[in-house]
Formats: sequence, structure tokens, C-alpha cells
Amino acid sequence: MAASPSFECAQRLPKNFAWITVAISAALFIVNMTVLLLPSSPHSEQMRSVYAQPAVWVPLLPRVLTVWLLAATLAWCHARKVLDERGAARISQLRGAGSRFAAVYLTAMVVNALALTPLFYRAQVLFMPGGPLHEHVGMYGLRSIMATSVLVQSAIQMLVIVGSVWLAARFALRERGIASTDASSEMPDPVAASNRRAAALVVAAIFVSLQMWIGNIASGWFDMSRDFDMVPLLLGWFGVPLLVYALAFWGAWLGAAPAPVQARPFRAVAAAVSAFALLQAVCIAFAVGGLLWIASVSFSGRSSSGSLVMLAIAMAAVYLVLLVVLVCAITRRFYRRYL
Repeated sequence: MAASPSFECAQRLPKNFAWITVAISAALFIVNMTVLLLPSSPHSEQMRSVYAQPAVWVPLLPRVLTVWLLAATLAWCHARKVLDERGAARISQLRGAGSRFAAVYLTAMVVNALALTPLFYRAQVLFMPGGPLHEHVGMYGLRSIMATSVLVQSAIQMLVIVGSVWLAARFALRERGIASTDASSEMPDPVAASNRRAAALVVAAIFVSLQMWIGNIASGWFDMSRDFDMVPLLLGWFGVPLLVYALAFWGAWLGAAPAPVQARPFRAVAAAVSAFALLQAVCIAFAVGGLLWIASVSFSGRSSSGSLVMLAIAMAAVYLVLLVVLVCAITRRFYRRYL
């Protein structure tokens, strides 16, 4: 029996939620950049010259895309979780779920743009050259404060995104006066065969979002005002995240084999967060051990410059290998009941 249009619409709801978050985020980003760079805007010429530098716009684009990816993934997870729990027949009875989701998410993002973003900017201006607190901190102190500011701002913005998506999904998917349906009368779920791919995509998206979040924080310790070659910037901000995404997807794909009977998207989220945290802890331990070994070598009178290069290469290789291994093992651990 062919699926009804309402049934198909219910099946598309997770993807619709994901695309709604991307569309709203992209629209707000375009509006913000347009207002910032318009000739009539204050300091527009200075801002255009700043954003014309590759060291500014190259890191900006992957950061923005990663935020969109995180929001879209979480929106998909919320809708898919409810779809799996209630079934497509009950979800198809919801009216205007996408519109309600868009309205709440847009409101939250506008409040964030009008309230939190200017607040963070005013706090940073206090310590910038010419600011009232700049002379009290010095250049090294300024860099530390700016890096700490990036850490705090990134953490709060991530919480805002997570909370906004949760609030929008909760409001959009609440049931009012919907009659219960017999689960046995529902048609087979056509997306059940893609549970393995869905889990792998969610794990990879969350993992690379966390990786970019750490990269954004780490960039606060570097001087981005000097010129950088385009190729290293593109490799660092586009090539590395794509490689991490591919390896995380591969690890999750192997870990979810042969295929989970249910998507359980938030188990994939938990697997990604757990694997990322464990990977950072293991690599930090390896790095500390390597630095201690190099220090002992330098104390013995031998040159340590080559050892630092070898340590960096070894750490990169260890990181990539452990990424696949840990993601695979932890994904299988979280999905063991459903394989």
C-alpha cells in the first residue's frame, strides 16, 4: 500500500527541521554581514579591509558552517527521536510543526544576536588597544584574556544553540488533543534500513563540531593579524575538519555494524562526545609524556629540535588512528543493545 502524503511528510520532518535551522542561521548571518559591511555602516571601510584578509575570512567560514552543522544535527536528532517513539501516524497529525519550530528557533537566534553578541563585543573592547583596561594587562595579558574570552563565549554560544534547538523542538513537537493510534496499523518505516548511516552521520557531525570548537578556542592564542599563506589556512580550516569528519564517520560506521534496529540519535551524540573527550585525554597524556622525554634528552646535551618535529608527526598519526579506534569502540558500546 502506498504511503499517504501526511505519512511521507512525517517521515521528512527530521530533515525539514535540519534545513530550517540552516536556513535561519544562514539568513541571519547574511543580514549581519550585510549590515556590518554596508558603506553606510560605521567603520565599514575598516571592517571590509579586515574581512578581506584570508587570515580572517578563511577561519570564519568553517566556524560558521560548523555551527550550522551542529544546530542542524541536533534538530534532526530531536525530530527523529520523537518520530521513532511516537510513530509516523501520530507525527502526521501534528499541524504546523515546522512553522512552530522555525518561529521559536528564529526568536531565540534573534535574541542571541541582539543581546549576547553585543555584550561579548563590549566586554572584549575593554581590553583592546585603546580600551580602559588595556594598559593594565599588557600584550601577553591581552592575549590570555582574549583567549579566555573566546573560550567563555564559545561555551555560552554552544549552550545557546543546544538550548534553542531543544526549546524549538519541544514546542513544535508537543501534542495537543491528538488521538492515539495503533502502532501495529502503521506502515513499515522506510528509513529503518538507514539507521547505521544515520548514526554514523550524527557521530561524525558532533565530533567535528567539537573539534572545530576546540580549534576556535586554540586560535585565540595565536596572532591572526599577521599574513598567512592561503594554502596552510585552507588545509588547516577546511582540509583537517573534512579529514576528521571522514574518519569519525568511518569509525562510527564500523561501530554500528551490521545495523542498529533503531536509530537512537542521542546515543550517537553521546558516543561522539564520549569518544572526543577520551581522545583528548589520551592525546594530552601522550603529549605530556613526549615533552618530558624531550626535556630529558635536552638536559643530556643533545639537540631537541628534531625530537619536537618527530613528536608532532607522531602525535598527529596517533590522533588520527585513535580517532577511528575510539569512535568505533564507543559507538559499538552505546549501540550494543540495538545491534
